[in-house]
Amino acid sequence: MPKFMSAEEAVSVIKDDDVLVTEAFMGNGQPEVLYKALEKRFLETKHPAKLTLMHVSGQGNGRASQSNRLAHDGFLHRVIGAHYNVSPQIMKIIAENKIAAYNFPQGVMAQMMREIAGGKLGVFTHVGLKTFVDPRIEGGKLNEKAKAEDLVSFMTIEGKEQLFFKAVPINVCFLRGTYADEKGNISMDKEPLLLETRSIAQATKNSGGIVIVQVEQKVKAGTIHPKDVVIPGICVDIVVTVPEIAEHMPEHVAVTPSLAGNIRIPESGASLMEFSERKIIGRRGAMLLQPDSVVNLGIGVPEAVAAVANEEGIGKFFTLTMESGQIGGIPQLGERFGTSLNPEAIIQQPEQFDFYDGGGLDIAFLGLAETDQFGNINVSKLPTRVPGCGGFIDITQNTKTVVFMGTFTAKGLEIESGDGTLKIKKEGTVKKFVSKVQQITFSGDYARETGQTIYYMTERAIFELKQDGMHLTEIAPGIDIDKHILPYMDFVPKMTMPVKTMDKRLFVDALMGLSNDR
Repeated sequence: MPKFMSAEEAVSVIKDDDVLVTEAFMGNGQPEVLYKALEKRFLETKHPAKLTLMHVSGQGNGRASQSNRLAHDGFLHRVIGAHYNVSPQIMKIIAENKIAAYNFPQGVMAQMMREIAGGKLGVFTHVGLKTFVDPRIEGGKLNEKAKAEDLVSFMTIEGKEQLFFKAVPINVCFLRGTYADEKGNISMDKEPLLLETRSIAQATKNSGGIVIVQVEQKVKAGTIHPKDVVIPGICVDIVVTVPEIAEHMPEHVAVTPSLAGNIRIPESGASLMEFSERKIIGRRGAMLLQPDSVVNLGIGVPEAVAAVANEEGIGKFFTLTMESGQIGGIPQLGERFGTSLNPEAIIQQPEQFDFYDGGGLDIAFLGLAETDQFGNINVSKLPTRVPGCGGFIDITQNTKTVVFMGTFTAKGLEIESGDGTLKIKKEGTVKKFVSKVQQITFSGDYARETGQTIYYMTERAIFELKQDGMHLTEIAPGIDIDKHILPYMDFVPKMTMPVKTMDKRLFVDALMGLSNDR
């Protein structure tokens, strides 16, 4: 039987050098009361020290919550995660080489929890080949301190190249649910995401570790329907009840019933997305959507695809999914990323990545931070920070058609459009099309080998990856190749003249009528 206790009592069981796994997807699912109690204990006693923090999705809201609370000197020894962009304090100590830091694909990390639960050696997968997580390149190591230990290796199995990600036993985990009955059975009625909560609990328990779950309320045994039990009581050691909703769920998205699938609200009447370069790119991406296709959207510019599809009335013709486990509905933006309004289904994240890894996605729209003449993409290592790969590698290596989306240049770009043409008022100061990317998050060579269809989509030009390299295939009306494109690239793309002109409807501040194209 689990013990019910305060957060302060719960975190007292954590010892120096423990491996701590925490669960969340950005602000969703965060057991913030447990984080606060652990931080308070360390600041008062300097213990527990030298922890290994391991997590799947990004942990935080870009400010001071969640894993950022563990960024004090001496608190952490090592971090293993998929995404750090919402954890600025963690990124800072990684950059300063204060802790050993590893970055692995999000799907691999999610599946790793399931493999640890089953007592397996780790994850064998093709995901990550020829990217920076491949040990022949960087091995997923983010700094000098990480070079002391290899956590991923390359091997050939049955004639196929594979990466092996080594399992790490878990000492303790932080999870969040809605209700806990007297036997410790946990439901997640009000949570918008299931993530890999059950897998983490099983992995921790079978590693001989301690499972700590933060919930809103304790209820009588038998109250929770057996099919609604996400974490069985046999996998739970400690339960911390936090009845104050603002403390239990500090992120506003977590208490929205329509995101958790508890109610459905009208989807019509949404305001139109503001006309901008992001909308132009989103519109061009939406033109690739086909009926009955299964789609994934990344964060940032790709979010515009969903907004455009919704306002153009074509969202009903295909199914949008999120790596967090959402299927159907309208993916949300910003701090709500990872959730969907009125989802059709919410499954666990390892299962979603199983579907993705096997080729279940027809098309995916991801960000474009930096690309090179070989078709490689870098979104994981930027000049001032190392955000990590998240689910980028898993998704881009396994999807039939991949569209990378972003502005042609960065920092300061200003455009003028709306009349059917595009004018560049002020050019961005940072080139995105470079001779060689800083880090390979997506491998152009791997895409050519597997026969994927790859687009690089900007507000002024469209590129495609073909067997002989990068091709410029479309330009915006009003754009001159020699004036507005080639001077801002470190390489000359292949092209067949005359280059096709992009659809003028993209550049008119009015509905495009995409529903009539179906």
